Amino acid sequence: MSTEAGTIQRAKAFSLGDVPAWLWLGIGVYALVLIGGRALLNDSDTYWQIAVGQWILDHHALPRVDIYSFTRAGEPWTSSSWLSQVLYAVSYNLAGWTGPVVLAAASIAVTFALFAHILGRRIPAAYAVAVAIAALVLSMGHFLARPHVLVLPIMLAWAYGLMSASERGQAPSPWLLPLIALWANLHGGFVFGLVLVGAFALDALWNADRAQQRSLALRWAVFGLGALVACCATPYGWGSILAARKILDLGELLHLIYEWMPADFSKFGAFEMAILTLIAGALYGGVKLTPPRIALVLGLLHMALSHVRNVEIFALLLPIVVLAPVASQFALRPAWPARTGAPMSVMAAVMVLLGGWTWLLGANTTFAPPESQSPSAAVDALKAHHPKRVLNDLPFGGYLIWRQIPVFVDGRAELYGEAFDVAYYRAMQLKDVNQFLDILKRWDIDAVLLTPHTPAVSLLDNISGWRRAYADENAVLHVRTN
Repeated sequence: MSTEAGTIQRAKAFSLGDVPAWLWLGIGVYALVLIGGRALLNDSDTYWQIAVGQWILDHHALPRVDIYSFTRAGEPWTSSSWLSQVLYAVSYNLAGWTGPVVLAAASIAVTFALFAHILGRRIPAAYAVAVAIAALVLSMGHFLARPHVLVLPIMLAWAYGLMSASERGQAPSPWLLPLIALWANLHGGFVFGLVLVGAFALDALWNADRAQQRSLALRWAVFGLGALVACCATPYGWGSILAARKILDLGELLHLIYEWMPADFSKFGAFEMAILTLIAGALYGGVKLTPPRIALVLGLLHMALSHVRNVEIFALLLPIVVLAPVASQFALRPAWPARTGAPMSVMAAVMVLLGGWTWLLGANTTFAPPESQSPSAAVDALKAHHPKRVLNDLPFGGYLIWRQIPVFVDGRAELYGEAFDVAYYRAMQLKDVNQFLDILKRWDIDAVLLTPHTPAVSLLDNISGWRRAYADENAVLHVRTN
């Protein structure tokens, strides 16, 4: 009788009805992203990110100069995503390519579960889930096993903490500072977190009584200074901030790198639909925001229009910015109280079930980067010729670093700089043929590995001193004949 009672009690301890909507969303996002996990590896930068993390683990130190190229060898270089690189390397060592895929998928799932939970504190669950799904659709194009996905939940928690403090008419809690310190060690985008401090400080001052504005401004300034100091809590210290700034100083080069390109509206897509829907909803509903919130909305929109990589920031933070005003204006009821979370027994059961399912999926699924990013046969042929200096196409930089071959260029644009990368681009595209020939001569190139559609391939096929040594659908190898 006691055994039967215990079984009934355990059954009552966990049921599907105990799983809140935000947790269901997180589970669904995790399953969706993991099933399509190969797409997370569709970027050659993942190769060198893991390679850097492995170097850190092997040497118990951080790289401070370039050790992967022959064009910038020995020059100062800061790995501003060092902690993410270590996490990806550890996950790869534990489970092969399944490890980075699971790590990235878990971070994305946590992000959207937290997002739905935050929204549900002010609006009904159906609305919260719908907005989260819309944000997921907008963000999926930039889901890759790279450092930026590991900071998405941190960015979300940081922004929500700042917004909550602003709405309470208080300065943020110092307990938020470890978040931006962690952000600074995971990814160079932490500078945006500092910008958010100023934005929400203005919002807090706008809503405060005139008598309180001075003291409130002082408290926010102290918190902002603390956030700046926290960003220096990295092995590179102040150098992390300087390294992050280099990305913004790349000028014309940003228009040549896809994720830094402006949004393209030549074809109707999800982002354009989202913008038009938001405009229509605001006009129809008469949504009213304070000037600081309007400035935040316009700033997020400007970022997303300027660089496609910022679309997920727009999708995740815009609803947070307008959440309280919209909920108040339309008298929306929260789906759950502010301090309500899933019971620990539910969380434990979900983690066990997801862990088992992940193990089964990983055991029966082969995750690996696509061959277009990893031309293994071409690199085998390249190594057979024992080249000293290889001129490589940009998409192959990460894989060559992975195969321990010094590269001409790779995805670390902040290392090579605007002038170098723009000249390289013009040369590869034969916009300046003399520049391409000058690169071959000046750098004493003895092998060239390019994608088949790169214009320079046809030139090498038709000039003396070079012969095509290997070709397939992913890569073409030329070597010197003299």
